[in-house]
Amino acid sequence: MRKNWLFLVLATVFVTIQYDANAQAQAQKEKYRNKANDPVRNLPYYKKLRWADNLFSSGSYFNAIDYYQQLKQEQERNPYLTYQLAECYWYTRDYVPAAHYYLEAYSIAPKLYPEAIFKEAMMLKMQGNYDAAIREFNKFMTDNPKTYKKLKKFAKTQIDGCVMGQNSMKDPQPVNVLNAGPNVNSAYTEFSPYPLGDTALLFSTMRQNSVVTVDKKKRDEYMSRFMVSRKQEHVDAVDSFQWPIKFMDGKFNKSNVHVGNGCFSPGGDRFYFTRCSEEDSMKVACKIYVSKFDVEKWTEPEEVDGGINDEGSNTQPCVAKVGKKEVLFFSSDRHLQSRGGYDIWYSIIDPRNGSYRRPQNAGKQVNTEHNEVTPYYDSRTGTLYFSSDGWVTMGGFDIFAADGGPSRYHNVRNLGYPINTSADELYYIRDPMGKPDAYLVSNRFGSIALKNPTCCDDIWRVQYEPKLMVMGKVLNRKSQDPIPQAVVKMVDQSGELKTFNSEDGNFSFNIARTHSYVVTADKNGFTSTRASVSTMDVKRSDPDDTVTVTIYMDSIVHPFRVSNVFYDYDKATLRPESIASLDSLVNFMKDNPSLTVEIYSFTDSKGNDKYNDDLSRRRAEAVQNYLEKTGNIDRGRMIAKGFGKKDPVAPNETGRKDNPQGRQMNRRTEFRVVSDVPTRRIIYNSAKPGDMDEQSKNLKMDDNMNDQEPADADKESETGKPGSRVNKK
Repeated sequence: MRKNWLFLVLATVFVTIQYDANAQAQAQKEKYRNKANDPVRNLPYYKKLRWADNLFSSGSYFNAIDYYQQLKQEQERNPYLTYQLAECYWYTRDYVPAAHYYLEAYSIAPKLYPEAIFKEAMMLKMQGNYDAAIREFNKFMTDNPKTYKKLKKFAKTQIDGCVMGQNSMKDPQPVNVLNAGPNVNSAYTEFSPYPLGDTALLFSTMRQNSVVTVDKKKRDEYMSRFMVSRKQEHVDAVDSFQWPIKFMDGKFNKSNVHVGNGCFSPGGDRFYFTRCSEEDSMKVACKIYVSKFDVEKWTEPEEVDGGINDEGSNTQPCVAKVGKKEVLFFSSDRHLQSRGGYDIWYSIIDPRNGSYRRPQNAGKQVNTEHNEVTPYYDSRTGTLYFSSDGWVTMGGFDIFAADGGPSRYHNVRNLGYPINTSADELYYIRDPMGKPDAYLVSNRFGSIALKNPTCCDDIWRVQYEPKLMVMGKVLNRKSQDPIPQAVVKMVDQSGELKTFNSEDGNFSFNIARTHSYVVTADKNGFTSTRASVSTMDVKRSDPDDTVTVTIYMDSIVHPFRVSNVFYDYDKATLRPESIASLDSLVNFMKDNPSLTVEIYSFTDSKGNDKYNDDLSRRRAEAVQNYLEKTGNIDRGRMIAKGFGKKDPVAPNETGRKDNPQGRQMNRRTEFRVVSDVPTRRIIYNSAKPGDMDEQSKNLKMDDNMNDQEPADADKESETGKPGSRVNKK
């Protein structure tokens, strides 16, 4: 399905070759900047179609797109032209138009191109549009009930990848992935990063930022070659690189072949790398070479023997110690003993004479029917890192890790987001010392691209953060027992929310540096306290850490008191001492989003009833406005009511004398916490004596102060059943 593309990217010269094939046609187009003067434009339909098809066959996909688009203007609903456009956009990794044209081709001719809906789903997946991708994968399986058994099985794997991608992005790994910058990356593809200690980076690149002209006499201008870039010193935040220079340690670069995938043997006395030559029909043949250090210089590179290069394309060598054995890992599309596509292979190096034993397949614990590439073995941890598009992935190729080796592996795992994305990720290689930082190659958004945003691969820096976690328990404050089936919520200072469905009262979250978090819990019938966690002062060099917290939950009838809010005479302005009480209510409502409050405001006895009713209403609305604007509380969760001089809590006069203290107490606002069921059962009334336990026995107020049926309120209170609670996602 992606044969041409795979030949290119798996030989690690993807865009290089593609644009090389593009360049001769591009040079011709330079003669005809005015498209009206392009002689191909004026050819008859079938001659122009032959021209476009020849461009497609030669790998000149961008130019083919131009002519297929011209042809499509003449025959808008031609399914062949539509499908060819989709293929061109896929091969150039332009996922949005590729998905569009695959869907269009399927809509026009579903029996002619039944697999187009699968390919559309793949393009949606690689955009990160997981919901739409799942829908289209399911459609492909439904529309083909008796055919495409293998592809339908693969579609199920892709659906699993979409779900994994969604979940992984919600709970990212503690790592930053940063572009290595313009001194390393260009508009063409960069690949095979290899750290030279902690001071420099070896990699392969064309080092071109514009389309080149293919000319056998000028091959040295566009062939991939080794270059090295030193790290800039005294840059603490990120790794910054200097302008690269050609890697001149040995005669590794060659002007007429593509060179890349360099690595040193564990002792540093051998250098392994790949040379890839262009053959007919866009095929790329790669072989693994080795050079030895002998008397202050590197020897002339020779093909690795022992059957390593006998069959297929062999590339991406990595030599490492596995136990006491020195092993050469590589990627190959050889057929004998293959699991399918490109597999990871290995050859044990004989310590007596340095010969290579017959290559062996790394086995089904690692390899699939599809493609596994870019092996890197970390001898410190006994871990093989590789890329695959056959396992469950977030996008196309994802990076995986597997413990063991060289032939038996276990604990195969996806490295997760943000190391992996919906795009392609290849070449994961860790720093040789210090923190477990690493490099990878990806065409994710943010890459320096010659054409569309995801056309071209860049080298990215992987910087691990200290692994920070918050772990805790949800307890019943009264009994100190764990509360099962609680939804624990963690929100940071930007409002990003994470949830944890706790079956047994325990929970854990990954957290990041430079954040402030608030953790609460939610369960029907309970109110929650909060715990605050801050990582503002944590540095990237700090060790891993786990913070332990406890969230206490109270029965819905447990006390929650809000001090009364008072006002000056004849004013609806909140007094400063009222703010603290209101802020405590803000926190309570944020921590318990299923609850609502009724805001009741009152006046003293001075003035007529109409004036006092209006003044008390304005006082209630002042509180409502404060909660909404300052606390960002949904206005729909608050009901503001004014009751004038009714229901005084203190005498306005003592005998015939005025009572200023009593009048001040009557100029107040009270709260009743209610559930969110339609009857709005009263839970707590700040105007009544006692706590919630005591009030639950008798919660009636005057009929003129209660919109609900008193009997209903009493009935609900006696049952102790709270209103339904909506859990946040």
